[in-house]
Amino acid sequence: MSQDDFTVHIVDDEEPVRKSLAFMLTVNGFAVRIHESATAFLQFAPGARDAVLITDLRMPDMSGVDLIRRLAAMQARIPSLVITGHGDVPMAVEAMKAGAIDFIEKPFEDSLIIDAIGRAVVQLRDSKVSTDSVEDVRGRLATLSERERQVLSAVVAGLPNKAIAYDLDISPRTVEVHRSNVMGKMNAKSLPELVRMAMAAGFGPA
Repeated sequence: MSQDDFTVHIVDDEEPVRKSLAFMLTVNGFAVRIHESATAFLQFAPGARDAVLITDLRMPDMSGVDLIRRLAAMQARIPSLVITGHGDVPMAVEAMKAGAIDFIEKPFEDSLIIDAIGRAVVQLRDSKVSTDSVEDVRGRLATLSERERQVLSAVVAGLPNKAIAYDLDISPRTVEVHRSNVMGKMNAKSLPELVRMAMAAGFGPA
C-alpha cells in the first residue's frame, strides 16, 4: 500500500501532541486525521476504511488499552500503535496483548513512529503481525538459556528490572546483562520490538 491508500488517525487528549505528531506525519507524506479523545474516535471507527491508529496510553475518558479492546469488540480491523511514558511499560504490554502492533516510549524519534506505521500497514495489507517469520523468531528463542528465558518471560509480563531481580533472586545489574543478551540473540533493536517478537511467536509469561 502507498501512503495515499490509508489514513493515520491520532488520538490524544493533549492538543500540542496531536498537532505536533500530525505535522510531522503530514510533512512525511502521510494522510492524517486527529481526534481529541478515544470516545470521539470510537464514534468515527465503524466507518473507518484503510486506517492506522496511533493512540496515547493514558487519557481521561478512556485508556488506550480500553480503546483497542473496544475496537476489537467492534471487529474494527484498525492496526493500532500505542504511545507511552517510560513508567507505563506494563500497561503498554497489556495493550499489545489486547491487539496493539507496537508501543513507543516517549520521547521518541520520528523514525520510530514511521517504522511502526510501516509494520501496521503490513498487517492492514495481509494480516501479518510482523515481517519476521514466526519460525525465525522461535528459532532465536531456542538459543536462549533457561535464565534468559525467565528474564524474557518477566519482561513480556511487563515487570521492571527491580521486580525481576527480586523474583529471580539476582541483582538488577545481572537482570540488565541478561536482558541485553536476550535482545542480542533475538536481534531486537528495542524493548518494544523484543516484546512484539516474543508475543508474535506465542512466548508469554511462565
